[in-house]
Amino acid sequence: MYSMKKFFIPLLALAIILISFQSCEKDDDKKTIDVRGLFSITGNWSSLGINSKAALELAAEDINDYLDNNDSDFELAVSVADTKLETELAKTLFTQAKAENIKFIVGPQSSAELAAMKPLSDTSEVLVISQSSTAGSLAIANDNIFRYTPSDKVEGAAMANTIYNDGFRGLVTVARDDAGNKGLQSSTGEAFTLEGGQTVALNTYSTTLSNFAPVVAAIKNVVNTLIGSHGMDNVGVYLASFDEGAEIMKLAAADPVLSNVKWFGGDGVVLSTVFINDPVVAEFVIKTEFFAPSFGLPVATESQWQPIAARIKAITGTDPDAFALSVYDILWTIAYTLEETNGNTDDFAQLKAAFVEQSNTHTGITGSETLDAAGDRAAGTYDYFSIIKEGSTYTWVLVGKSE
Repeated sequence: MYSMKKFFIPLLALAIILISFQSCEKDDDKKTIDVRGLFSITGNWSSLGINSKAALELAAEDINDYLDNNDSDFELAVSVADTKLETELAKTLFTQAKAENIKFIVGPQSSAELAAMKPLSDTSEVLVISQSSTAGSLAIANDNIFRYTPSDKVEGAAMANTIYNDGFRGLVTVARDDAGNKGLQSSTGEAFTLEGGQTVALNTYSTTLSNFAPVVAAIKNVVNTLIGSHGMDNVGVYLASFDEGAEIMKLAAADPVLSNVKWFGGDGVVLSTVFINDPVVAEFVIKTEFFAPSFGLPVATESQWQPIAARIKAITGTDPDAFALSVYDILWTIAYTLEETNGNTDDFAQLKAAFVEQSNTHTGITGSETLDAAGDRAAGTYDYFSIIKEGSTYTWVLVGKSE
């Protein structure tokens, strides 16, 4: 007689196999939506690029867990391409992403890259969301570019107010010749003048310049003039740069005038490892009480951003700023957008409208994501960073906040 027990065991095994097959089939049917990060990993401002990459990948992990728990029909896949902060390379990488039918690009970091990509973006159905571009010239309504940081008008006004309130009345401004840093030079200088100070703006220096001696000489010439009008203690230098600013400081450190006035910077140098890895530059920063702003991290959401910041630092070895943490928020907003469209990316007008709606609805780890008419973060405060020496190690630290 055939045993029912023997008959039951094969049936049970078959049932398990069928369930497993159906489960795999369900996962295989899940739509994968690609998101491309365009960051500077090996070029200028790579400290931000490396942290942005880690933030994007951690966000993807967290989001896919969230989507799995909600039995979503789609998942996110992220990848990163290295722009090296080069405009032509950024354009090429945008074209490649478009050819792969990618609908979401996070980055690029600089306004120069974004400006170069804009003509391509304007004729493409691709949403570009930068975490750190600030140029006021890119604050344009109804295009396909969004920025999760306020424009340079907000940062410039905050810096000028802080510098003026600290007692400075003469300010020489100098900048790298790219859209973002020129915008910061202009907005900070104009705001400082409106506060009642005297601003002298030097011509921008080339992005390919390697000999900065003429730049330093021009700064010294203007500083001496301003000292004659306002006194040494009331004169400062505002430098809007990326990592090459360290070379300017290295030369200025050897000058008895330039090393005895105060220096200030734009957001392109904050947390840069180049500045803390060169003792001459780091000591110059300390001596001149240099500080530079980063888009501020709100105290109200510290319990949310602090754990993410710790996870990023565990990967990269450096503390992420608000720009990098904004990448985490950007990807979550993309996920919410796709939930709104049920994973559909074919209707670009719907996708774009949903992204704006979700940005204006959600508060991320970096605070309110509400966008202004130009698609930029509508408001924010700034954290000021400088360098201190601990033992034999130089470290970036938070030294103040904008009012």
